[in-house]
Amino acid sequence: MKQKIFSGLILSLILSVFSSCAWGAISSDVVNAAWKRIAEADGFEVVQINYEKDDSPNAWVKFKSEKDFSVHVTQGLMKILDTEEQIAGVLGHEIGHVRLGHYNKGVGRNVLWNIAGLGLSKIGGNAGKVAQAVGSVGMNLAESGFSRGQEVEADDYGTELLKKAGYDPYGLYRAMKAFQDNNYVTSPSGFNSHPPTARRLKHLMDKAKSLKE
Repeated sequence: MKQKIFSGLILSLILSVFSSCAWGAISSDVVNAAWKRIAEADGFEVVQINYEKDDSPNAWVKFKSEKDFSVHVTQGLMKILDTEEQIAGVLGHEIGHVRLGHYNKGVGRNVLWNIAGLGLSKIGGNAGKVAQAVGSVGMNLAESGFSRGQEVEADDYGTELLKKAGYDPYGLYRAMKAFQDNNYVTSPSGFNSHPPTARRLKHLMDKAKSLKE
């Protein structure tokens, strides 16, 4: 009987660990805490986060004005991030788009992490390459509204806001690194509104380093 109980406890522990690894390290409580802290540091209104049942790693703001907006985070994003500082960096980036007036420059629907070839990275061979290329072009033209320059500005704003909120300024860099580690990247292309991932990581690292000095 004791052996069965012991075995049951071991199995429960294994399943718990597996579930944690499969789903990710951050919960809605972590996201809520990060959002409250990063928004308050900026003087931004702390609204309730809308959690989307979507496996695509994404976060965005539906924005009409600073008094009429909503913040959205997908389960897929929570799955690949590990720490509060990472999601704080992502949310700080989005606040940056608002504060820098990017929504006032003809932007309609804007998605923060507009990843080239999202959802197509698992397809192999020549068919995968073709699908990825087509998907990248279509997705970027359909979903993006920010220019590469605006994305870099929002990256800088989000990184500076991390420090202001008392987080490690490397948080946004580590979030972007998590995208890369999970095969979500933006490759160099004239169709991509977002800067290529490698270049973006370098810039984020340099920016964070300058704030730590």
